[in-house]
Amino acid sequence: MTSASIKSASGPARRTVVAAAGAAGLSVALTACGGSDDDSSSSSSSAGASGSTGSTAAASTGGTGGGNAGAGAALTKTADIPEGGGKVFASEKVVVVQPTAGTYKAFSAVCTHQGCAVKSISDGVINCPCHNSNFSIADGSVKSGPAQKPLPEVKINVSGDSITLA
Repeated sequence: MTSASIKSASGPARRTVVAAAGAAGLSVALTACGGSDDDSSSSSSSAGASGSTGSTAAASTGGTGGGNAGAGAALTKTADIPEGGGKVFASEKVVVVQPTAGTYKAFSAVCTHQGCAVKSISDGVINCPCHNSNFSIADGSVKSGPAQKPLPEVKINVSGDSITLA
């Protein structure tokens, strides 16, 4: 047998296989990275995306914002939420803030840019570490992008010193 007949009997050339695998990997990487904030791909509008961490807390629970907790689930005590700051509840996919003394608000803890979880609150801003989007604790609006849509508000009840999901 000649070397030419061995190549043709063994299937596609190694170079062809490597090139195809590289192109497929690039396609997967680009898909995972996204890059669009339009309504068709935004995490805030895709409540049922399979396997997506991008669904907002409000959308994933029919508007209550509870993530893994249902309506009425205790989140925290008012004393645990600093004035001008807040606290992220990752398991419930919600962030609770106190923009002014005695005023408590909650927003989805899922960034509207590409579905990363927001991680911290500082200087009146909710911070997403993935691409550095920042949101106002007063109303969830975008302070700096790449996010273009505000964090959706999540309904909470404040009764005495207890904060629960509505």
